Amino acid sequence: MADLVTWFGRKGYEVTVGNVIRVIVVDDEALVRSGFALILNAAPDVEVVATATGTDALATVREHRPDVVLLDIRMPGVDGLTVLGELRALAEPPVVAMLTTFDADEYVLAALNAGAAGFLLKDTEPEQLAQLVRTLAAGGVVMSAKASRTLLRGLPQQGRAGADRGRIERLTGREREVLVLLAEGLSNAEIGVRLHLGTGTVKDHVSALLTKLRVSGRVQAALLAQRAGLLDAAR
Repeated sequence: MADLVTWFGRKGYEVTVGNVIRVIVVDDEALVRSGFALILNAAPDVEVVATATGTDALATVREHRPDVVLLDIRMPGVDGLTVLGELRALAEPPVVAMLTTFDADEYVLAALNAGAAGFLLKDTEPEQLAQLVRTLAAGGVVMSAKASRTLLRGLPQQGRAGADRGRIERLTGREREVLVLLAEGLSNAEIGVRLHLGTGTVKDHVSALLTKLRVSGRVQAALLAQRAGLLDAAR
């Protein structure tokens, strides 16, 4: 499972995004919201277009249509997992990464199963935040080292490989190639370069394979590929 940990905790992961990345920070603490906004707005290609509490998160996202949402997983009044479900149900949902001060197993697994693209601790180094947002916007996955270890401990392994291989057999050859690269941690743009495809075409393939695999996001698809031995076969 070493490669999976490397994928989740990948260092030096460079992503090029041409346009300014629009971000919304959702947290119940004003100090956290302002702190994240201050740090991210210092990057030339990232703009925090709004901040919100959990209760007004959905309306704020609908109004500003961000590329990325950084969402506190535990808030009074409305749970972060509830907000995540609401955001994922939008016609054009943003990429959502969960923010937390802890890494309880049930929250990591529940958030990823609900379609979160990452799980970050609030004490992430400030200089890393902009790069993590770039990775999210480019279709990558970001995960704190603690959260990745928690996820690996909670993965059901026995009896799953055969079922996972059966689901992968539904994919076309091209979709399987995209899945392997996705599971290796590449963004849509990087996959496109590797396979000589446009980014839009890669997005279409990703959408199709997620539907065929019956998973809600890239994390689940990558885990399925890992369990089925698809990465080992590709190597």
